[in-house]
Amino acid sequence: MGRYLVTGSSGHLGEALVRTLVDAGQDVVGIDVLAGAFTTVTGSVTDGALMDEHLAGVDHVLHTATLHKPHVGSHSRQDFVDVNVTGTLTVLTAAARAGVKSVVFTSSTSTFGRAMTPVPGGPAIWVDESVRPQVKNIYGATKVAAEDLCELAALDGLPVVVLKTSRFFPERDDVQTDAHDTALKVTEFLYRRVDLEDVVSAHRLAATQAPQIGFGRYIISAPTPFAPGDLTDLARDASSVVRRRYPDLMARFEEKGWPMPPTFDRVYDSQRARADLGWQPRYDFVTVAERVLATGEWRSDLALRVGWKGYHGKPTGVYTGP
Repeated sequence: MGRYLVTGSSGHLGEALVRTLVDAGQDVVGIDVLAGAFTTVTGSVTDGALMDEHLAGVDHVLHTATLHKPHVGSHSRQDFVDVNVTGTLTVLTAAARAGVKSVVFTSSTSTFGRAMTPVPGGPAIWVDESVRPQVKNIYGATKVAAEDLCELAALDGLPVVVLKTSRFFPERDDVQTDAHDTALKVTEFLYRRVDLEDVVSAHRLAATQAPQIGFGRYIISAPTPFAPGDLTDLARDASSVVRRRYPDLMARFEEKGWPMPPTFDRVYDSQRARADLGWQPRYDFVTVAERVLATGEWRSDLALRVGWKGYHGKPTGVYTGP
């Protein structure tokens, strides 16, 4: 048992964390700039006095509050620095003063940026924790800066774990595609997607493991069936690779008219998180494919309860909401 503080508690992941922790009998404080059913304190992570007040007696901080990639078109670069960098520094500083046992910072695989772009005609990119980020946009730049602040805080004695999550949002992709959206989401579990329930379990494990780890960065993505030796074929004809591995599932997809993306540009490797954190994700490609073929729904029950939030209060294009 312990007392948790979750920032961004009105958001997609924040709500899922609060729901799960409360269901497990944990004492939880939720902070967000937006009021919500799972937010107990309305305020900003940039408010040091607010953070000091509500971190008293807290054991674990799960810091999910952020401006996201979809906000790049609607918010200034300074907004991103204020929330993602200054806000994270404020949380870390207050957490250290409060003597918390651990901080888990939610980052993103988007931080790898241009490092995930294959050379023309080259193989797909194998992405593990050794890949060095190459800035692509202000979102990635500020999340990398925040990760570095986490490492600095850990050097000063605050146990911090950074989780670089792959995509788990239910909205349509920001890159327009002709592929059937459900088929696309399920296919992404092969190389760049994770279910919300598994992201939650990774955060809970990281919170308890952080004191032993001290500092760590981990990719959180569904286990991939591929290996580095598959990268050339995946960049040339991914559908053939998948069809050879899963002929029965692919035949059922084809019966529904669900196409496969012709190529994969990267593959996320989450092996280190599974080894160091003891993380055992429940949802991989086979599990999700069987689920969607049986029920028509690819999301876990937790993801369905949290629902579809969007990222903006009024329509701005993709990621907006249902």
